[in-house]
Amino acid sequence: MTHTETTERVAAAGPGSDSAGVRAVAVAGASRAGSAVLDYADGAGLRPWQFSVAPMIDVTDRHCRYFHRLLAPNALLYTEMITTGALVFGDVPRHLHFSAQEHPVALQLGGSEPAALAHCARLGQSWGYDEINLNCGCPSERVQKGAFGACLMAEPALVADCVKAMQDAVSVPVTVKHRLGLDYDQSYDFVRDFVGRLYEVGCRVFIAHARNAVLKGLSPKDNREIPPLRYDIVSRLKLDFPDALFVLNGGLNTPDLITSAVDTFDGAMVGRAAWHEPYLLRDISRQLWPATPVADDATIVRQMAGYARSEVARGVPLRAIVKPMLGLFNGRKGARQWRRHLSDPAQLATQNPDVLHQAFAFID
Repeated sequence: MTHTETTERVAAAGPGSDSAGVRAVAVAGASRAGSAVLDYADGAGLRPWQFSVAPMIDVTDRHCRYFHRLLAPNALLYTEMITTGALVFGDVPRHLHFSAQEHPVALQLGGSEPAALAHCARLGQSWGYDEINLNCGCPSERVQKGAFGACLMAEPALVADCVKAMQDAVSVPVTVKHRLGLDYDQSYDFVRDFVGRLYEVGCRVFIAHARNAVLKGLSPKDNREIPPLRYDIVSRLKLDFPDALFVLNGGLNTPDLITSAVDTFDGAMVGRAAWHEPYLLRDISRQLWPATPVADDATIVRQMAGYARSEVARGVPLRAIVKPMLGLFNGRKGARQWRRHLSDPAQLATQNPDVLHQAFAFID
């Protein structure tokens, strides 16, 4: 069934936001291929979901996001998934602190209890995050034991309650990242009904990892590679929900695939490719936003060294800051020496950010 809706506005500015990160997101009717759709645009006319970097556990921490921002000035960045338990019972500043330069940045939450998610969404907004995203796609056994992630797709009514609770708690956009199905059930009806239930409570942005999640028998890594990609299913969702936004995720690891996804869908989200080949972010940024300057190699190294100096002074291990940079020069002469120097325990133990400049000297 096709759904339509009138124009709505979402104010995306939380208490404590840096002025550079505050954005008013207008949802306005537009025409694309003869169909009425909604498009989000920020104050600068950018589409926040046009290009984004996926939330990745043990990858997209605040140091990684700072680095990615240098490569992709306009991309939307996501935190690692942070569980509601970590925020309700843990060290909130450790989990939510980030640099103003990271904007626009979204907080991804993992949980299945509406009140706890609403509380954590309020925390995220108060810390200045530009979006709150609910994880309905992670297939790991650890996440399943917590009764959230991909297994939530089997409980669309509960997810709708969670989304509604978060929407009622914050003024920033509340979005959902999901798979297309569970285990080996490839029924379109399953994901259509899941999206439809969330649509009914006002969710308008869906980040679709275009694979099923196999809950038993596959590791998280295998779940990113073995279930077949089904981009056509996401296309069908766009047809059935023409005034919602669908961001494509999964298998987007080349410039051609990413730019094609941006043209076909409402945005593209890149995952592990940003970790293994971070320079890809810069290449895509130059294609999507040719008028936006992007830092060159020397500037990136210099700015990361300056960032590292301030973070090391606060007691942050240097290894945590340089880790996301290891693949920056993959495929270029000197890349192996770059990686080796930045992985050398003796060099890292010095806590001296100058190791970045030393490593850069190997790059031709």
